[in-house]
Amino acid sequence: MTDRREIPAFAGMTPIQQRPLDIGDPVKARVHVTLKYGVLDPQGKAIAGALGALGFAGVEDVRQGKYLELELAETDADKAREQVKAMCEKLLANTVIENYAIELV
Repeated sequence: MTDRREIPAFAGMTPIQQRPLDIGDPVKARVHVTLKYGVLDPQGKAIAGALGALGFAGVEDVRQGKYLELELAETDADKAREQVKAMCEKLLANTVIENYAIELV
């Protein structure tokens, strides 16, 4: 399970969120993957530098990540959540250096 304090952009989001789904609807999942604090983010540093060079003052730090949308054939939200969690643990996130947050829609 991820630690919410390590995902500042999603501070109000629990690691696994869902909205009520209609029975029989295919499940869509949104996955946000971010680097854990303490992990060097050279791409984020490059983005911050480029923003400053373009005149966007006041950007003190940038942490980059990835966003994925998955459309699943599964119609049961609990099963879909478990499937997406397994996908994150096995492929979508490197859990040694990254956190992930799942939202079912």
